[in-house]
Amino acid sequence: MARIAVVGPVHPYRGGIAHFTEMTVEVLARRGHDVRPISFSRQYPEMLFPGKTQYEPDGEPPDEVSGAPRLIDSIRPWTWAKTAAHLARLKPDAVIFQYWMPFFAPAYGLIARWLRRKGIPSLALVHNALPHERHLFDAQFSRFFLAACDSYVVMSDAVAADVRSLCGEDAVIEQIEHPVYERFGEPVDQADARRQLHLPDEAPVLLFFGFIREYKGLHILLEAMPRIRDAVPEVRLVIAGEVYDDPERYRALIRKHELEEAVDWHNGYIPGDEVPVFFGAADLVVQPYVSATQSGVAQIAFHFETPMVVTDVGGLAEIVPDGEAGLVVPPENPDALADAVIRFVQEDLSMPLQVGARRQKQKHAPDRLGEAVERLLN
Repeated sequence: MARIAVVGPVHPYRGGIAHFTEMTVEVLARRGHDVRPISFSRQYPEMLFPGKTQYEPDGEPPDEVSGAPRLIDSIRPWTWAKTAAHLARLKPDAVIFQYWMPFFAPAYGLIARWLRRKGIPSLALVHNALPHERHLFDAQFSRFFLAACDSYVVMSDAVAADVRSLCGEDAVIEQIEHPVYERFGEPVDQADARRQLHLPDEAPVLLFFGFIREYKGLHILLEAMPRIRDAVPEVRLVIAGEVYDDPERYRALIRKHELEEAVDWHNGYIPGDEVPVFFGAADLVVQPYVSATQSGVAQIAFHFETPMVVTDVGGLAEIVPDGEAGLVVPPENPDALADAVIRFVQEDLSMPLQVGARRQKQKHAPDRLGEAVERLLN
């Protein structure tokens, strides 16, 4: 058994990174470790956050992170010193940092350096070494933090390459597949899910899920929809997620292609207890990403054994074997995306791809994350 501190957002913060931090704590605790989560008192200044709120609308935190001290204020350096002192008093065998964007590199980098002086190693669980939407000095900030760490867990070839480019070819890396999220419970019967979302029983239903930004490629999917509707007139597209850029761009595409009757847009954060309804209603999850590293949405789809169409960017094609658990198409190509969706419907690929999704679900069990951390600690 090791004593491990895990630094990252947890409930009441919302979203994939918070969910992943909670999963990390739960997996390591289940494997017998003494795990101490440390969270943020302020994750983002409100003026910098692109969505409506950073917080879950309601609900209780998972038991494993209940009472986690909220110490790090991302823009107040004296809280970083306080956090480092708290971590040093815990005398952990290692500290794991959830890292996903350079905004947090100054805080993380200074904390990790203070810990290094105390002989406490830092491990970075790197979701993105470099962001999808690049800004000046991103590489310098990321290098500042990552160079202070002793080892790294990554979840795609693209992130592994970025870590090596920033930290050197001898960086100590464990690469795993992004674990499946198990927090969302059992699937909802499709007929019941469609009643709740007011969708027709027999229509093929496509799901675009998650927050919406340029790199997620919703605009590509909307450009593909006319061709899909020509072949499958009854198709419905459900968009479920909060827009983090200009929503008018997407509304204009819906009007341009006269998709008002074919698109159901749930513009807002989807609480955890509603996630099974959206995936239960869907026949196919569509991820038309322009760029990516890995995808938490794919792992939610695997949990519910829902087939996917994904673009060949980042690590998506690594985890969705083409023709086995989904279909893989080139990015930024509406015609290829449309052809894949049409093929899925016309060749009735739902059942064979569900079988493949079930295999991927078993392959991406969360304990793989615990095993990777343990290998780096030994």
